[in-house]
Amino acid sequence: MDSRQLRYFIAVYEQRNLSRAADQANVAQSALSHHIANLEAEFATPLFERKPRGMEPTAAGERLYEHARIILRAMAAAEREIKEGGSVIAGDISIGMANSGMKAIGVPLMRTVLTKYPNVKLSLTESLSGATLLHLMRSEIDLALVYNPPAEKDLVAEPVLEEQMFCVGTEKLIGKSKEPISFEEVTRLPLILLLYGLSSRALLDDPVLLKRLEANAIMRLNSITGMIGALTDGLGCTIATDLFVKEQLKAKTLVAREVIEPTLARTLYLCRLRNRPMTYVMEEMCRLIRSLVAEQVGRGFWQATLLI
Repeated sequence: MDSRQLRYFIAVYEQRNLSRAADQANVAQSALSHHIANLEAEFATPLFERKPRGMEPTAAGERLYEHARIILRAMAAAEREIKEGGSVIAGDISIGMANSGMKAIGVPLMRTVLTKYPNVKLSLTESLSGATLLHLMRSEIDLALVYNPPAEKDLVAEPVLEEQMFCVGTEKLIGKSKEPISFEEVTRLPLILLLYGLSSRALLDDPVLLKRLEANAIMRLNSITGMIGALTDGLGCTIATDLFVKEQLKAKTLVAREVIEPTLARTLYLCRLRNRPMTYVMEEMCRLIRSLVAEQVGRGFWQATLLI
């Protein structure tokens, strides 16, 4: 198995057709078919099911596709690293962020990459922390800015900042924002919580308090748009940062009350996979992310305590 065979395999997988794949790979269809047959012989298992209308990947083909993408991406990065060294920051970089991270530093990150790093191709993904972490564990992204990732031996997680959490809802439902609310009172309110999946502690640092909130939740959502709509419509309240509902707080459609006895917080981490070597572009993007986070906290846009 070599990189050429993997490229041909990916072309067939993505096109589902030998003729179109041959055009994409700029190779004769017979040669393409020969390479796929050699791969199947090497693995001693079919990678595609031949059908009248094209090529359908088998379970083995699906698994190989995931590995092939990672392998070719790593090979390309290695080639750039060796040829260019640290003199030029160049290459592809894929970064996943929780909603708060995107809201605070997404645009400044894009602007800086476009103006200062013309040889960097940035892919930026926003999702809930659990989904972002899953993308990282599958090597679909290079860096992840997420809340409270689980302790994994394959994960390098650097704490970046700590945010205070508030009880957020309409004034009619949770009362006036200037008055603190106790945690016990919060548990008796109609709570709507976001689903975080793999990173279940993304909402709070304290797992015991989190379980109490989850036990009393009337609804779980996997949509930020849905959450904002539910809150502004008075269907329930939630636990969130002021950044999460910054626009709604400014418009006074929602209020945020400080939670006491105890206060609630969560920690943001910058994560990468331990078994993937750091490239120059990854190192530079880590530095840039830390710098932008510190800048947004310093100017008061992101109400948080820096941990870097």
